[in-house]
Amino acid sequence: MLVYDIQNLCKSYSGQEKLANNNISLQIRQGEIFGLLGGNGAGKSTLVKQMVNLLSPTSGMIRLWERPLNTTPLHVPLNVGYMPQESAALNNLTFGEALYFTAHLRGLSRQAAQQERNRLLTLWQIEPLRDQYSSQLSGGQRRLLRLAVAMAGQPPILILDEPTNDLDPQRRRLVWDVLREENRVRGTTIIFITHDAIEAEKVIQRVGIMRNGKLVANGRPSDLKQVVDQQLRLELFFTPGQEPTVPAHLPKQIVQAGHWLLLLNWDEVTAVLNQLDLSQIDDFRLYSATLEDLYLHYANQS
Repeated sequence: MLVYDIQNLCKSYSGQEKLANNNISLQIRQGEIFGLLGGNGAGKSTLVKQMVNLLSPTSGMIRLWERPLNTTPLHVPLNVGYMPQESAALNNLTFGEALYFTAHLRGLSRQAAQQERNRLLTLWQIEPLRDQYSSQLSGGQRRLLRLAVAMAGQPPILILDEPTNDLDPQRRRLVWDVLREENRVRGTTIIFITHDAIEAEKVIQRVGIMRNGKLVANGRPSDLKQVVDQQLRLELFFTPGQEPTVPAHLPKQIVQAGHWLLLLNWDEVTAVLNQLDLSQIDDFRLYSATLEDLYLHYANQS
């Protein structure tokens, strides 16, 4: 079942000749994890703001569960948890108040909203921050607050703008673990914007890549990789100055001293690995094209 159906969407801003979104058509299915990648100014946030009804399209149509967004004002806030990059509206609320009021506004009773507040504080391991105001929090703590607020009341759809920015590695792992579990247990549809293709690859089921306001790629990463690049990557790690012997015909990139990246075809794998002298290397890694490779391919196209 389609959650979002976006058709021929265009968005222009006053005083700008270039379209911020240029003829975008995209469908998001119920229960999927969809990642939206693109560089600064690609049009990702503009697209998402239209999906949560904060901006009106210049032309085109967005439907949420087959209903145009502009027909029912409460259709989006009751069904979509949106995490923006910034949210000054939360500055005058404590962490606990923001969670409680959001859950209550999404239809939970007072008692249920209190329970939801406590659940989220525990889930995100932030109980000590309950009575602190948003304006007193660090950048990473404010990001966790916005993420928890988006989830308050357990909306069936989450749209998250850069959910792991400003977070340390431990918190980033917690974010992806929680989102995977929400999707697995509740069937929550998750749409997120990120610049970090390496992290995104761990969780997404389908990816859209934007460049200059256009959606230039859309599909499962495995399918897109096959179209873009079917070569394998072989990373070799060795003691600097003691270079290993490798077939001369293989394209080789010197990442840094003691670290090479080689590209090889699938039918070369066995022969190349058999030629490696393991006494000359400390470690090696063999893998297919990554989501980052895919992203860079489309981002760098003219």
